[in-house]
Amino acid sequence: MAAPADFTTLDISGKFVMNKTLSDSSDEILRLQGVNWFKRKLIGAGTVSLVIKHYKGDDAVECIDIDQTLSPGGIGTREERVMDWQERSKEDSLFGYIIGRSRRVKLEEIDDDYLKTGWTPDSIEHGFIQSYVSSDSPKSGTTWIANQIWGLEEIDGVRRYVRHVFFTGPGGEEIRGRLVYDYTGPL
Repeated sequence: MAAPADFTTLDISGKFVMNKTLSDSSDEILRLQGVNWFKRKLIGAGTVSLVIKHYKGDDAVECIDIDQTLSPGGIGTREERVMDWQERSKEDSLFGYIIGRSRRVKLEEIDDDYLKTGWTPDSIEHGFIQSYVSSDSPKSGTTWIANQIWGLEEIDGVRRYVRHVFFTGPGGEEIRGRLVYDYTGPL
């Protein structure tokens, strides 16, 4: 389903399901992140759902909480993002030990052409959400970086919530991909 006309990056609250037909495969990224074969196959075969709550937290700082679940399989993870570009460490149930930071960025602040292209005019106007997550190498035993820009694209005439990903793997591998989500309703 299309994202509503009034849905913008200023408030990405809602329920979503990954559109696997329009999304690029994430299997190689997951492999390089150290996700085992069995879990990657479950993710590839299952349905990934997001429940996103976007709100103002303490001191009016933007916050985004995301509950991500896989059906069937029961794999789930919770992301609690504070949009202040401060590093926060956690042990993620899927990715292990990670360090993440998030912020709102304007188009001119994005330095990779792939991450900059394809967005709707309102996403460009309001700015994007940048998610920068890396492995906590001393704890995880691996090294990778996932730099994502979140916004809206019009795909086949339909407004959709999209994440552009620029992934750098432990051997310097560079993978660019797109994750596309169907809007399934409000919170």
